Amino acid sequence: MTWGASTDSGGTGVAGYDIMRATGDTFARVGSSTTTSYTDTGLSPSTTYRYRIRARDGAGNVSPDSATVTVTTQAGGGGGGSCAVTATTQNTWNNGYVIQPVTVTNRGTSAMNGWTVTFTLPSGHTITGIWNATYTVSGGTVTVKGLAHNAALAAGAGTSFGYQATRPDGNTQVPSGYTCA
Repeated sequence: MTWGASTDSGGTGVAGYDIMRATGDTFARVGSSTTTSYTDTGLSPSTTYRYRIRARDGAGNVSPDSATVTVTTQAGGGGGGSCAVTATTQNTWNNGYVIQPVTVTNRGTSAMNGWTVTFTLPSGHTITGIWNATYTVSGGTVTVKGLAHNAALAAGAGTSFGYQATRPDGNTQVPSGYTCA
C-alpha cells in the first residue's frame, strides 16, 4: 500500500508511519515504515482487512489516523488471472462520499484479459457516478468491470477507477467487502 507524505507542524519532522490493521472493530499496529509505502504479508485468503495510517514525528507525537481503506484478500491459488483490489475512501460528507482510487492489481504470473470487482452497497446508498469503469447493481451488490483501455492487465500491472455515491443523511457507512476476479 502507498499513501501521501505527511508534514510536521511541530518542527521535528516526520520520523515514520504506523500501519494500523483491523479485521473486526479494533485496530492494532501491525508495522511501521519510514517511507510512504508498506507491504503486509502473511494475510489469510478471502479475508477483509481495514487499514489506517498515522504519522509519527521525531518527538514521538502521532497524527490522527488516516481515512480507513478496506481490502479483501483473494481466495488463494495463483497462476494467471488472480487479482487484488484496494479501495480508498477519498472524501465523505453527511449524505455522500467518493471512493477513489479503487486499485485493481493482477497478482498472477500471466496477463489477464478482463477483471470484475464486486462489493456491497449499504442499504439506501446509490452510486451517482463512476469513472474509468462500467457498473451494474443487483440488489445491493455492485459489479464493476474494466473498459476497453484498462480491462487487460499484464502480470503485476494495475489500474484504478473511482465512484461517487449518495447515502441517507447521517449514515456514516461506506461500502466494504470488495472482491476481484
